[in-house]
Amino acid sequence: MNRVNLLAVLFMGLILGLWEVFVRIMAVPIFILPPPSSIFAVALVQAPLILPHALVTLTEIVMGIGLAVCTAIPLAIVMFAKPTLEKAFAPFLVASQAIPVFAIAPLLVVWLGYGIASKVFMAWIIIFFPICVSLLEGFKSCDPEFRVLFRLMGASFFKTLRLLYWPWALPRFFAGLKVGVTVATIGAVIGEWVGAQQGLGFLMIQSNARLQVDIVFAAILWLTAMGLAMWWLVGILEKKVITWK
Repeated sequence: MNRVNLLAVLFMGLILGLWEVFVRIMAVPIFILPPPSSIFAVALVQAPLILPHALVTLTEIVMGIGLAVCTAIPLAIVMFAKPTLEKAFAPFLVASQAIPVFAIAPLLVVWLGYGIASKVFMAWIIIFFPICVSLLEGFKSCDPEFRVLFRLMGASFFKTLRLLYWPWALPRFFAGLKVGVTVATIGAVIGEWVGAQQGLGFLMIQSNARLQVDIVFAAILWLTAMGLAMWWLVGILEKKVITWK
């Protein structure tokens, strides 16, 4: 464990320790704010209850990430190849993020139903923007001298894209992907809050109504673990793909 990871662990341990001490000393009722020890215990003991819901939410998130990647990459390439299209699409991209997701979620449930489709679409809305914008900025950041060199060699746009623009933009692409996967849980959970029959968001709403706040925090803990795991996996993939960094 390097120094940075050790400091992160110590900092997290300090926060959890202060939280535990505060709850114990102030005798805060468990249905208002449970201590971390109780949350971790419930997350493990109630794993048979939480795991099926976590798998549903994870499926929604992974499908949303896949859909976002499959749509963000082509759109970023098109906008880079045709700057006029970038100017035309940019307001719609910004508007998709400016509208609160809580305002969109009920409409998606009405249009797509209470099944997985509305949750996947919600995750896609949140993930799509950082991937698309990061990749586009990566293309634009390419050194002009390399562009001229490829042009003088008679390389077509798609050959230049494959050999120059894409490798150059990969660090930006993975930066956007890391942001996307860590916020992907937001879209899926909000969709489940609005209308669902399973998933961690559904479990949180049901548990909160019964004042089972420890289960709500346990679900949040599972969501946090899922986000960290996806961020870590993207980091591993980045190191495998970008070998020249």
